[in-house]
Amino acid sequence: MVLFRPVGKAELELIEKANYTEFPPRLPQQPIFYPVLNQKYAEEIAQRWNTGDINSQYKGYVLKFEIDDTYISQFEVQTVGNRHHQELWIPAEELENFNNYIIGKIQVVNEF
Repeated sequence: MVLFRPVGKAELELIEKANYTEFPPRLPQQPIFYPVLNQKYAEEIAQRWNTGDINSQYKGYVLKFEIDDTYISQFEVQTVGNRHHQELWIPAEELENFNNYIIGKIQVVNEF
């Protein structure tokens, strides 16, 4: 399955340090990791939220990555707004395992 992830500058720098092979652990106030199912939704988040956040240095990025179909099928799709606002909710404590199922490299596909 191909997934997308909107991130700010700080999170992108951590992903770069991991050679684009994994996502960093969640912060204590972040109980879930939420990759999204389509690029349009990821771009909306990156543009609207990350570019307005001083902690993101007013930059937003859209990442694309592939994950093992069998593994990811255990997580239910969540629709959180319009029909295309679909994401998966991965518990923070599952993220290290999630990273093991990423296929290939995480790619930057858009920047705002």
